[in-house]
Amino acid sequence: MTAPLLTRRLRPVDLYIVDAVLAVAVGGLLCPYAALESPLHGGVREPLWVSVLVGMVLGLPLAVRRRWPIPVAVVISGSTAATLVTGVIPNFAAAAPAVAIGLSFYTVAVSTTTRRSLLSAAGCLALVSVALVLTAGDLWSRTGAVVYATVMIAPAWVIGWLLRERRALASRQSDQLVRQAATEERLRVARELHDVVAHTLSLIVVKAAVANHVAEADPREAGAALRVIEETGRTALTDVRRVLGVLREGTPYAPMPGLDELPVLAQQAAIGGVDVRLDVRREEPAGTVPESVGLAVYRIVQEAVTNVVKHAAPAACRATVTVTPDEVRVEVTDDGRRPVLIGGEGHGLIGMRERVALHGGEFRAGPRSDGGFAVTASLPYRVAT
Repeated sequence: MTAPLLTRRLRPVDLYIVDAVLAVAVGGLLCPYAALESPLHGGVREPLWVSVLVGMVLGLPLAVRRRWPIPVAVVISGSTAATLVTGVIPNFAAAAPAVAIGLSFYTVAVSTTTRRSLLSAAGCLALVSVALVLTAGDLWSRTGAVVYATVMIAPAWVIGWLLRERRALASRQSDQLVRQAATEERLRVARELHDVVAHTLSLIVVKAAVANHVAEADPREAGAALRVIEETGRTALTDVRRVLGVLREGTPYAPMPGLDELPVLAQQAAIGGVDVRLDVRREEPAGTVPESVGLAVYRIVQEAVTNVVKHAAPAACRATVTVTPDEVRVEVTDDGRRPVLIGGEGHGLIGMRERVALHGGEFRAGPRSDGGFAVTASLPYRVAT
């Protein structure tokens, strides 16, 4: 129960509370330095309430450093310069305000643009340097004072700037991952829609041609073809709603098709004039095939059979699906004659290849030596334990 509390991100209210406590602590730390009895070192002997006031002026602005980073840095730098010039904080104790100055410029660098934070840091650095130079003795001391002022401001600003750049880089990478995920999701939906629409329209076109051919000679056969078209269209609409329903959270949709729906797919192919002999084998001890792999197998068989309907019907087709303990092998062959296609692979073959590659498998497709066409694929998977 304690781990989430320790690692959770602080709310804005929590951050302001932390800053308020930090401001009081830094102010309390600076009060003793302002109250040093140091007339021998060039300091002044001010009343105690003045020392407390100086400590609070230097520390309390840190409570609102996240809301007004540049004004807080200017106030702290100006107060530091004034206390050094007047001697309220002696020159030899100039390290005391370094904590307040460092925190303020870290906040400036981490929360504002590079140009604004750099100009603010340069202006305040010049102000503190002038104050240290005016209170220094010889030239060597003045040079050291400038270097010391730079050491007080520059490291804190650089750390804040590096953190800002790192956060910006992480934000850009996160946005890129979101865009990549959205692109992959669109491609996945496009593949699903292509497979559904291509398969369904192929069957509809075949049966529509039959109905048109026999409309006058055999109205009963034409009516049967129209009924098949109606049933196929309804099935396609259900599949499209199922694919698009995944994109909407809370939308109920039927499970995606898998190995159990392959017999129905074979029956639909018979409508298009292709005799599909389906053989699903399970080698023992074969585990439960993941839903994503089952969907990929279904779509590969669907697209392969659809290609037979479009390019080789009437033909005999054999689809063999073998489930082993670590992979699913798919082989779809036909004996039909196909026209010579120019232009390389179509979208269907590309989609099948992408599905197999997504699961780290192997895919091959091409004409057989004894005629016909063959599609083979292997999709490895891991059984959930």
